[in-house]
Amino acid sequence: MKRTIACILLGSVLVISSCSLRQQYVRPEAPVPAEWPSGAAYSPKLGDDAAAMASKLSWDAFFPDECLQWLIQVSLNNNRDLRLAALNVEKARALYGIQRAELYPSLGATGNIDMQRVPADLSSSHTATTQKQYSVNLGISSWEIDFFGRIGSLKDQALETYLASEETRNSAQISLISTVAGAYLTLVADKEALSIAQSTLATQQASYQLILKRLQAGVGTDIDLQRAKTQVDSAQADIWRFTQQIAKDLNALNLVVGKPVDEELLAKDLAGIRPLQPISPGLSSEVLLLRPDIRAAEHRLLAANAQIDAARAALFPRISLTTAIGTASADLGGLFGSGQGTWLFAPQISAPIFDARLWSAYDAARIEGELAIAQYEKAIQSAFREVADALAIRGTIDRQIEIQQSLFQSASRTYELANQRYAQGVDSYLGVLDAQRAMYSAQQGLVQLHLAKLANQVQLYAVLGGGAA
Repeated sequence: MKRTIACILLGSVLVISSCSLRQQYVRPEAPVPAEWPSGAAYSPKLGDDAAAMASKLSWDAFFPDECLQWLIQVSLNNNRDLRLAALNVEKARALYGIQRAELYPSLGATGNIDMQRVPADLSSSHTATTQKQYSVNLGISSWEIDFFGRIGSLKDQALETYLASEETRNSAQISLISTVAGAYLTLVADKEALSIAQSTLATQQASYQLILKRLQAGVGTDIDLQRAKTQVDSAQADIWRFTQQIAKDLNALNLVVGKPVDEELLAKDLAGIRPLQPISPGLSSEVLLLRPDIRAAEHRLLAANAQIDAARAALFPRISLTTAIGTASADLGGLFGSGQGTWLFAPQISAPIFDARLWSAYDAARIEGELAIAQYEKAIQSAFREVADALAIRGTIDRQIEIQQSLFQSASRTYELANQRYAQGVDSYLGVLDAQRAMYSAQQGLVQLHLAKLANQVQLYAVLGGGAA
C-alpha cells in the first residue's frame, strides 16, 4: 500500500509539471522613441563618453560634497517614509512565504481522546457503558495538488508583488536622496541670497547717509534722500524675507533628514559645494527600463498576469489529498502496542459544474491585466518626459548663466558709472537707483540660475534611475 501511495504522489508531480495553464510573459514594447529628443533646447552631444550611467553610479560617488553625503546618509537611517517603504517590503516578503508554502504539504501530528457514554437501551449488552478510544496520528491534511497551476500562479503573483514593493522602496530612496539634495541646495542658495541682500543693505545705508549729509550741506535734494530710503527699506524687507525663507528651508531639511541639522555645518554659498559628477543619459530604451518605478510597474504587470493564470486554473477541477498514519487503542496503555497501527488515504477531486462567479473572476483578472499594461506604458511615457525635460534644462542652463553673468557685469558697470555721474553732479540719483536695482536683480537671478543648474543635475540623476544602490 505504501508503494501505491508513493507511485500516486510521483505521478501527480509529473502531471503537475505538464498540465500548467500559465502563459509565457512577453514584455510590452516601450511606447517611446529609442532615443532622447533633439533640437535647439538639447545639447548636441547628450552624454560624455567618460561619464557613467546614473544607475551604475552610487549616490555617494555622484555627490562628492562631504556635508551633503552626511545629510543623505542620516536621512537614509532616519526618514520615516523610507522606513515605511522598507516595512512594506518585509510584509510582502512574508506574504510571499505564506503563498509559496501552499505548494507543499503541511505535515502535522494530532492526539485524540474520545469518550462516549452509551445508555442501556442502545447498548448491545443492554447495560450502560462508557466507550474510550485513544489515538495518535501523523499526516497531511487537505493538501491541494497543484494540477493546473492555480497555487503556483498565486505564488508567482505574491512573488511579483514582493518584488514590486522592493522596487518601490528603491524608488522611494531615490526620491528621498533627490529631495535631501534639493532641500540642501535651496537652503544654501537662500543663504547666499541673504548675504547679497545684507551687502546691498550696507551699500544703501552708506548712500543714504551720504545723501543726508549732502542735503544738510545744501547740495542734495529731499527727493534723492527719499529715493535712497526706499532702497534701504527694500533691502531690509528682502533680508527679513530671506531670513524667513531660510528658516522654512531648514525646517524642510530637518524633516527629510529625520533629525535637527546644525546650520553652522552647512555651506555658506553654492560655490562652496563640491561639483557633482557628470552622468550620461544613454538611450531611452536602455535607461528607462532600469528605473525602479518602471521595474515596479512591470512586476505589477507580471503579478496581474499570474492572477489571470490563477483565475483560469480555478475553472478546472481541484485535487486534494489527505493522508495519515498512526496508532489507536481503547486502552491508553496499549496505544503503542503491536498491531494497533492505523492509516488513512483519502484523495478528493472537486470540479466546478456551473459557477458564474469563477467566470466573472476570470474576466476581472483579465481586465486587471489590461490595466496593468496601460499603467506600465504610462509609467514609461511619464519617465521619458521627466528625462526629456531635465535634458532640455541641461542643454540651455549654461547659456542662460553666461547671459546672466554678462548682464550682471553690465549692470555692475552701469552702477559704477551712475554713481560717478551723480557724485560729479552730472546726473540725478534716479539713474543710480535704477542701476542699483538692475544690478541687485541680476545678481539674485544669477544665484537662482546656479541653483537651477545644480538642481537639474540632481533631478537628472534621479530620473535616470541613480541612487537606488
